[in-house]
Amino acid sequence: MRRKTAAPPSPLPQRQGVDPVRIRLPFSEEWDTVGAYLVARLSGAGPGVVEEMLDSGLVVDAGGQPVAARTPYSPGRYLFFHRDLPPEVPVPFPLDIVHRDAHLVVADKPHFLATTPRGSHVVETALARLRRELEIPELGSAHRLDRLTAGLVLFVVRPGERGAYQTLFSDRRVRKEYEAIAPYDPTLAVPRTVRSRILKERGVPAAREIEGEPNAETLVELVERRGDLGRYRLTPHTGQTHQLRVHMSALGVPILGDPLYPVVTGPVPDGDFRRPLQLLARRLEFTDPVTGVEHRLRSGRTLRAWDSYQDWAGRRDG
Repeated sequence: MRRKTAAPPSPLPQRQGVDPVRIRLPFSEEWDTVGAYLVARLSGAGPGVVEEMLDSGLVVDAGGQPVAARTPYSPGRYLFFHRDLPPEVPVPFPLDIVHRDAHLVVADKPHFLATTPRGSHVVETALARLRRELEIPELGSAHRLDRLTAGLVLFVVRPGERGAYQTLFSDRRVRKEYEAIAPYDPTLAVPRTVRSRILKERGVPAAREIEGEPNAETLVELVERRGDLGRYRLTPHTGQTHQLRVHMSALGVPILGDPLYPVVTGPVPDGDFRRPLQLLARRLEFTDPVTGVEHRLRSGRTLRAWDSYQDWAGRRDG
């Protein structure tokens, strides 16, 4: 068995708060040259793009030395380069800080802002923005919120401590409380605990419930009713993808502004900030695994559909 070794630090600096791409040449494959492998691996970059990067010295090894296309393939070797960052539509809403110390940054994320670089959202993400604004290049995320969900997200200042905070979430030692605005159904008995098995398949936008042992559990409570709308408190005891959205839809009260549940209506176009999903990560409570401090953090955001349905449905706001 090949011993796992730590990846070397990147010799390239961040750009706009975004790390360079790191690739390790796999042991399971054999190629004549580095160029041949990269052209195949990065085929989606477009004709001639990888070749131009290699010719221009933009691909480097762990020592910062440019790697030529004809360099012999060497399994296990690390390569680094900056991805091309196409223009992104700015998310025009503030990213507030609710807590900051030597170990943690807890941000109050707006709707429409992705947590970490992924897909077409790279520079316009909470992580990249915080790295730039706070000048903490090594900042990392301990967990994620969906791009369409607003509220509290925890980031770790010191890379060596990131695992301890991530374990808090994987071991379910963080109490998370969400708020949602959804239709009021007088026939729906709440509070109630919803348990089901949720499957999220790669490449399929929406998750779905299937038969089998439950892997998702949510406590659903009605906090307040206002006409045909209800304000719900959602307490997840597990962390499946889209869990709260799936469970609310299954109860017949889908969260307002949801483009996936109960019916997939297509992705919200970039730049369209109307009718944000009315789901908010309201509270985080946990014992700090590094300092032992008891944290009880609360989002300062509000869900606009509760204050004025017409205002939410008609204005551009996150």
